Amino acid sequence: MTATKKRHLNYRPLIAFLFSIVYPLIEPACLANAQNPKAELSPPTAFAELLNEIWDFELIESPLLATNIGDPRGQNRLPDDSLAKIQKRTETRRAFFRRLIDINPADLSGASQIDHELTRLRLKSQIENFEFQLHFMPINNREGFHISFPELPRIMNPTTVEDFENYISRLRDFSRYTDQQIELMRSGIQLNLTQPAIIMRDSASQAEAQVVTEPTQSLFYTLAQESSKNALSKHEWKVISNSLKDAIRTSVVPSYEKFSRFLRTEYLPACRGTISASALPRGRDFYRNQIEHFTTMRMTPEQLHQTGIKENARIREEMNMVREKVGFKKDLPAFLEHLRTESKFYAKTPNELLKEAALILKKADGRLPELFGHLPSIPYGLREVPEYIAPQTTSAYYWPPATDGSRGGFFYLNTYNLSARPLYQLEALSLHEAVPGHHLQLAIQAELTELHPMSRESNLNAFIEGWALYSERLGKEMGFYSDPYQEFGRLSMEAWRASRLVVDTGIHWFSWTREQAINYMEDNTALSKHNIIAEVDRYIGWPGQALSYKTGELAIRRIRMHAEQKLGEDFDIREFHDRVLEAGAIPIPLLESRIDQWIKSKIESIRE
Repeated sequence: MTATKKRHLNYRPLIAFLFSIVYPLIEPACLANAQNPKAELSPPTAFAELLNEIWDFELIESPLLATNIGDPRGQNRLPDDSLAKIQKRTETRRAFFRRLIDINPADLSGASQIDHELTRLRLKSQIENFEFQLHFMPINNREGFHISFPELPRIMNPTTVEDFENYISRLRDFSRYTDQQIELMRSGIQLNLTQPAIIMRDSASQAEAQVVTEPTQSLFYTLAQESSKNALSKHEWKVISNSLKDAIRTSVVPSYEKFSRFLRTEYLPACRGTISASALPRGRDFYRNQIEHFTTMRMTPEQLHQTGIKENARIREEMNMVREKVGFKKDLPAFLEHLRTESKFYAKTPNELLKEAALILKKADGRLPELFGHLPSIPYGLREVPEYIAPQTTSAYYWPPATDGSRGGFFYLNTYNLSARPLYQLEALSLHEAVPGHHLQLAIQAELTELHPMSRESNLNAFIEGWALYSERLGKEMGFYSDPYQEFGRLSMEAWRASRLVVDTGIHWFSWTREQAINYMEDNTALSKHNIIAEVDRYIGWPGQALSYKTGELAIRRIRMHAEQKLGEDFDIREFHDRVLEAGAIPIPLLESRIDQWIKSKIESIRE
């Protein structure tokens, strides 16, 4: 084959002519970019675009998060948790983080400054969790995909044929998702990143609770059927029902069977004998990291440990005052044992416990306007903790509302083993979980439209749990605890949280045994033995999280006391609470600086 000679044309005159026409139009922008390449966008615009980019990424990568906030994307699938995908997500978040810190918060508005700090902490935590390889331990004794997945029909709340079809698609996708979790945990075994054996003893049973012989017996069927009653015609439900039963039979049940078998035959035998986070690879660094993550403050394990001991000493004195007030002649340990064993302090039926809680909440609702200028419009309800998790979990928990208002919040009350659910703690527990605690705070947060939607999903524990514990004490200002036993119940709840500072650091920093932790809780709280064991096992499986309650509450009380001292007669409790809650769950240092600014502005306005 012979080569042919190419003909070369001279385009330079034409290019020069076109350039002479176009360049005057683009010259100003070109010069500006050359002098300052980063000046294409102002800081507020660059930040707004980055924030939207991060949030779009998170919603695409986490379709269940999208469901939770009412976003329509990805409603027919579950997340991709392959190791390769997790690694790729982390690299994207690292790139986002680099771009974020290039934007100076001082160049942003007040609300955007909050968005900036919350986004920084969110990305920082996600990246650090990956670096500590937490993805290889995706479950513990209280949390994990196998525990949360049965809530899917409640989270999705299907109301159309398309909703039900998406729900069924997710059930069919559960097989793939389960396989990915198993592969992550297998890698964890190889890397010595496993949960302590003692807390995982019931994990296989948790999975087996979803293994049924007939699909119609499954929660995945019964909860969906409940949603369909006012949503679908009989014909539509018949078609959906057949597909739903098939998905449960061929995907959900086999996946739970496979996972429970993996737990029994592979994971549980490989779980570690140690209980301390310090025993993990890079364990002490990891625990210090978790302290800062959960408290949002720089505190040492030694400081936290001693704070808990001092708080318990104070609470113990107040407990003894109540003991004397009710005329109990023996010492405090005997009084605690009396409260644990006297039947009059416990409900006889689940319905009795639920009714008592409902009455407390109704009373609380009526007193809220006295302490808050702004109240949320999103409602809340009361539910029993599901049977499949009730034996392993604690007395109660709260499920937040959807940020789009499509689903209310729920106070879940544990009615399993009623002899471990004292009525004398019910006022404090209800105020903590519902109003003025978790529901009030998180419902207000969901309605903060001036914040970016991602900020409205903030879950900073020190603020959220600190506020809820502060709310227990706030009950005294709302007319609760007139019964001295209820006041003792509040003190026992406070002692429980103070003891967490001692026990969590004791286990994960000072190498306490599980028995030491249980004994300390028995000596310093009025919790039943069942609850104490469940609590200690929770701390073992979730290092650092239990520290957030008391540290956050002490901080909010300190901030309030400072405001009262500075403002004197001009201190308005309703205004103070509104200022505390108006930015959602934020780091404690940021809360403190915001309240300081409010105090300064109040003083200046008074002087004028």
